[in-house]
Amino acid sequence: MARLLTVDRVAMLRHVGIFAATPGRVLAGLAGALTEEYFTAGEEIIRRGTTEDWLHIVSSGTVEILREDGRIRAEAPVVVGDLAVLDPQPRSATVVALTDVTALRLSKADFDEALESRPEIARGVILALVERLREKREPQP
Repeated sequence: MARLLTVDRVAMLRHVGIFAATPGRVLAGLAGALTEEYFTAGEEIIRRGTTEDWLHIVSSGTVEILREDGRIRAEAPVVVGDLAVLDPQPRSATVVALTDVTALRLSKADFDEALESRPEIARGVILALVERLREKREPQP
């Protein structure tokens, strides 16, 4: 698979709510800290109950987020696992690739560094969390 260029990573990050208000030069620095990962359809990206300190930015493909209170189907670009970089507790959801997925992984350490240098990222995080609270979920079978 072809790796995303920095310019492509920055363009994708601009479309993700958490980073939408962040200047391009800051996103370029953040783009260098991202690790590309690939998942096949049906593969778990995140497993509920595990404790990890990173998030994924899904740059291509479709995922399903399975929580106790329902499920959400999401298409790229979307951030999953973002609570883990805010508070590394056991994961509250399982995320499964519905199609082949390319995702960019960001560690808590790199996220914290970006957050300290660019407070507008904090605003993006708050807005993303509010949006998540308002999302409609399909009930679990």
